[in-house]
Amino acid sequence: MTGVLLAIDTATSRAILALGQPDDGRPLVLSDWPAGHAHAETLLPRLSDLLTEADVKLDAVVGVVVGIGPGGFTGLRIGLATAKTLAHGLRQPIVGISSAAALAAASGIDGPATVILPAGPRDRYLVAVPDLETRAVAAPDARLVAPAALEAWLADAAASDVDGATIVAVDVDDAMIPVAARERGAAALGRLGAALLQLGAAALAAGRTDDAATLVPAYVSLPRGIADASVEAAWSPALR
Repeated sequence: MTGVLLAIDTATSRAILALGQPDDGRPLVLSDWPAGHAHAETLLPRLSDLLTEADVKLDAVVGVVVGIGPGGFTGLRIGLATAKTLAHGLRQPIVGISSAAALAAASGIDGPATVILPAGPRDRYLVAVPDLETRAVAAPDARLVAPAALEAWLADAAASDVDGATIVAVDVDDAMIPVAARERGAAALGRLGAALLQLGAAALAAGRTDDAATLVPAYVSLPRGIADASVEAAWSPALR
C-alpha cells in the first residue's frame, strides 16, 4: 500500500476516525464511538488502534481530512488540533470538510439538503447544504436558531411543500422534527466516516488544500462567555 487518507470528525455525539484509499476515498477501516467529553483522552488511542487494525504505520498517512463543524466547541477544538498537528508533523496536506456537508452526503440525498444539528441544550444549527457536486468545495450557509425559530422554519417548509426527505436531523430528538428526518440523520451519522473520506479525496484530487496554521472550525456562534480575542488566541497560527 502506497499510502492512506485519514479522516477525523468530532463535531457530533460520536467521534469519527477513518482510513481510506487516497485516490477515491474508498474506506479501508472505520471507527466511531460516543466520545462524550473525553475526546482528548480517547482520540489518539483510538487512532493507534485503527492503524493497528489496518496494519499501517502513521507515516503511511498521505493526507488528512477533518470535519470542521458546526458542532460542539470543545469536541471540534480537539479534533481540529489533532488533525492539524498530524498534518504538520507528517508534512502532508490537510483539507477541512463541512461536517454538515458530509452528513448530507452520507444521507444519500443528491440535491440540496438542510442539516439540523444541536447547538447547546435547546438551540439548533440549520445548515443549508448544496447539491452533491459542490459539497466538497462550497461553504454551507449555517445559522443558529432558537426552538421557536426552528418550529417556524419547519412550518414554513411544510407550507411550501418542501419535501421532508431533504431534512437530515442529527443528534436531536425534538418532537417537532419529522421522525423520518431524525432516522435519516441517525443513518447518516453511521456513514459519516466514509462520506468524509470521499469528499476529502475529491477535494484533494481537485487541488484544494487548507493551511494547517489557519484552518479553524466553522463556528456559527461562540460559546457563552468566550470572547473573540480569546478564540483568536487559542487558534494562533503558531503550531509550536
